[in-house]
Amino acid sequence: MVEQVIVSTESPRVLRPLLRAAIQTEAKTLAHGIQRTKQRLLAFETQFGMSSDEFERRYLAAEIAESLDFIEWFGEIKMLRVLTEQKQALDGAKVR
Repeated sequence: MVEQVIVSTESPRVLRPLLRAAIQTEAKTLAHGIQRTKQRLLAFETQFGMSSDEFERRYLAAEIAESLDFIEWFGEIKMLRVLTEQKQALDGAKVR
């Protein structure tokens, strides 16, 4: 579903490029955050010898004991989802 966000200004000619630039900058920042988060997930996967998908399934099913590493790993999985969702939203944004 497409929704519109309306921004009112008396200087649309000035504001449009600023909004476009801000969206592009934030999208780049999110892309960098996604890459860093993926690197951290890979480090956990290597350290514990299982994929993040398998870890998440086992963690949520309480098949593995809770530890600080596992809490951090689970947090990184959730962070990747949030960053990806935000990046997708910005990638689809259009300033007219």
